[in-house]
Amino acid sequence: MSENLERMPEDWENALVLAAHPDDVEFGSAGAVAVWTRKGHTVSYLLATRGEAGIDAVPPAEAAGIREAEQREAARRVGVRDVEFLDHPDGAVRADERLRADLVAALRRHRPQLVVVFNHHERTGTGRWNAPDHREFGRCALDAVAEAGNRWIRPEAGEPWSVKYLAVANSPAPTHAVDISTGLDAAVASLEAHETYLQGLGYTRQAVRPAVAGQAQATGVRFGGVPAVAFELIPC
Repeated sequence: MSENLERMPEDWENALVLAAHPDDVEFGSAGAVAVWTRKGHTVSYLLATRGEAGIDAVPPAEAAGIREAEQREAARRVGVRDVEFLDHPDGAVRADERLRADLVAALRRHRPQLVVVFNHHERTGTGRWNAPDHREFGRCALDAVAEAGNRWIRPEAGEPWSVKYLAVANSPAPTHAVDISTGLDAAVASLEAHETYLQGLGYTRQAVRPAVAGQAQATGVRFGGVPAVAFELIPC
């Protein structure tokens, strides 16, 4: 791990953010998304599940609609209009052929220069064991990025597309970062949009800003002292 984080490249126009659940982006990289969209980049979200198993007090059939609505509002607050759900089962995401085919098709359809994937490593940045959905989905997404550029693999999924940059959010081994001085308020608002989910976790509205700002400031220690969001940039 480098001592100081490098600046994320900006020579791209279109990004696709891949995550397993609603809220994954907001707990990791929404501040960067806000900065990117304000600079004129186009960012879309693709989620494997609707997070239907994420609220203990709300049955999955009801929670799915709530979490979808909250995710769409969270995305809107950082300038993202295109949010797609693949409807894989929350809590049982598997890096199987179905998921990889869905992701390859999405990559060829969206044709992003930058792909952002939520942390696929065994551990989180805090050292805790990472959730199974995150590990399974993240690794499958990385494989799908490689497959999407090969015209002889899944030709039925569309014309091949090669990604320019691949970044991992919430990685325990970050290499790059984005200054979110102008995106911090939007990042806070984006996480606050997950109101029902946060209530289920026991989060109060008052706790959101300190959590988002604290993480950004901790990252900024390695990025010139400005509030920042970190990524692990993987060569494509």
